[in-house]
Amino acid sequence: MFSVNESSRMVSPSRYLPGEWRFPSTRTKRVASAPQFQFSFQERLDVLKQYGSHCMSFSTLQPGMHFFDVPGKGFIAYMPHWGARLALADPVCHESDREEVIDNFIQTFKNCAFVQISKPVAELIHQNHGFWATQFGIETIVDLEGWNLKGKKKQVIRTSVNQSRKKGVVIKEGYNETNHHSLSKRWISTRKIKNREIGFLIRPMITDYEVETRKFYAYLEDELVGFIFFDPIYRNGKIVSYVPNISRFNKSFRQGIFYSIMAHAMEKFQNEGLESLNLGLSILVLDPKDEIYESTVLKKVERFLYNNGNFIYNFKGIQFTKSRFRGETRKFYCAHKRRMPLIKLMSILKLANAV
Repeated sequence: MFSVNESSRMVSPSRYLPGEWRFPSTRTKRVASAPQFQFSFQERLDVLKQYGSHCMSFSTLQPGMHFFDVPGKGFIAYMPHWGARLALADPVCHESDREEVIDNFIQTFKNCAFVQISKPVAELIHQNHGFWATQFGIETIVDLEGWNLKGKKKQVIRTSVNQSRKKGVVIKEGYNETNHHSLSKRWISTRKIKNREIGFLIRPMITDYEVETRKFYAYLEDELVGFIFFDPIYRNGKIVSYVPNISRFNKSFRQGIFYSIMAHAMEKFQNEGLESLNLGLSILVLDPKDEIYESTVLKKVERFLYNNGNFIYNFKGIQFTKSRFRGETRKFYCAHKRRMPLIKLMSILKLANAV
């Protein structure tokens, strides 16, 4: 028998030392019991590096996150709000253990929901627990093996890259830059939400653990005009992709510096042999067709927010930008008990600092 645990205590991280790591092989019975077990920080990193293939897996390490740990299996990251537990992304575990980890989480926390989960996880929760599984947006994945800047749809990217070169913009990868904090503050002041940084659904810029993140900076005459931080995506102990989770730019530089930094980083990742780049999630970009397990009521609310809520978040602009890279798109979902989970939807927006 094993025990499960919810925890928010973070052990001071130490730099990852490569080496073989295995879970205990003992097969255990599905039982939810009193909170007792908790991974150490290093154990959590080992689990993440083995099974952190979701584009939000690395973001589960953001400050304030709680963890539901199942020894020998993996963990679910979540945040509590208004009496509910809101799980973020897919469980970080082997696919064959998802059912067990999710069962224990739901048995332990009756009042819960899941956000930004993949279609297989959403369908599993629907089939086993009767939750609604409603699309929450899409993610975009670019195949780096065949990546280039050719084609009509990529004209915007080519134009931005050429303009940046003509202006004398220099793009570098580095880790010693300190001016990004002040640039970030100025950038946030130009956003829809001017006085706070988005969190939960997008990890904050300042996080406790940044090992194996990649940081690219753009300079114009030695002035920092933009940067993008890439988080690693893992499979079987190796980095197989990255996702650009943090990006900031000088509002006075309007030549599309995002595209220039992205093109530079993608070329570098391509030369390193990475198979793909995940551009991350585009929230509330929805398929016009509804699946039988989706809440049509919630999707109507989501479509209304997408069309009328750009004063809260730049839904349309973010999706337009990602669409220029001509990647493959996949749906992602939220799983919820009520047909219209209004309180949990508000909780997600509150945790994300969107309201």
